[in-house]
Amino acid sequence: MTQGQTALMQTRGLHMRFGDVHAVRGVDLDIFPGTCFGLLGPNGAGKTTTIECLEGIKSPTAGEVLYRGEPLGPHFAEDAGIMFQQTALQEFVTAGEMLTMFGRLYQRNASLDALIDACQIRDLLGREPKKLSGGQRQRLLLAIALVNDPSVVFLDEPTTGLDPQARRNLWALIGDIKSKGVTVVMTTHYMDEAHALCDQIAIMDHGRVIAQDTPDALLASTFDDVIMQLPRADWPAGTEAHSLQITEGPEQLQILTQDVNASIAHLLKLGVPLRNLRIRSRNLEDLFIELTGRELRN
Repeated sequence: MTQGQTALMQTRGLHMRFGDVHAVRGVDLDIFPGTCFGLLGPNGAGKTTTIECLEGIKSPTAGEVLYRGEPLGPHFAEDAGIMFQQTALQEFVTAGEMLTMFGRLYQRNASLDALIDACQIRDLLGREPKKLSGGQRQRLLLAIALVNDPSVVFLDEPTTGLDPQARRNLWALIGDIKSKGVTVVMTTHYMDEAHALCDQIAIMDHGRVIAQDTPDALLASTFDDVIMQLPRADWPAGTEAHSLQITEGPEQLQILTQDVNASIAHLLKLGVPLRNLRIRSRNLEDLFIELTGRELRN
């Protein structure tokens, strides 16, 4: 985002009710062209409902969704691509036939050859969906979402269930899409994914946006310490922590500190072995837990 840039999509005072459930409570978002915007939150936070309003699938109870400064309409439907978290694909139809079929739903189409190469699915065109692996299926669904050469594409938890290699491959494809000027709006439960891909993130909880900025800006504004990790087995029995701020896990101790050198000197004074000591910066998972809590959400 550059100074003074106009938002591609906006929500203003967005509310959504389902009977007595107030799922979205006054959400204001600005999504800028050519960026990747991540919508994060625990289960039940309202992010899925919000993104469905952005996609035009649901109409909000109150407030508005704007695309290029105007309410969503037929032009937006032609300009948007959607990759749902779960999509039922027809059996006995090949991947190549699906791309052609979905392409016929739009007035504007991307170059199929270029799309096939970009999503690395040329070897899959003759296969049926049931014969595709998880990563192959996701690459096909991404190609379908891009078949109309969209200006904005929505990705709903695109790498859920994928192995690390398949996840990284899809990350590279998403980065390539963004580099071509396409705006990406995504949800994910993987905090490393959000940090790697998103220029801006909004964290939702209980229907409201509780934090919104670049990942690094949010981390800098929330934390001023680092985490030192030590196996519990390396802590000498009966040793008192004294001034160290320690949280205990089942297998590791975490020491929160603003002064690594002083903390290491203190550990050496206590006779704590440091061969397995790890030091890491705060990450989005720490931020997510700090803002939304540790309790399990259904």
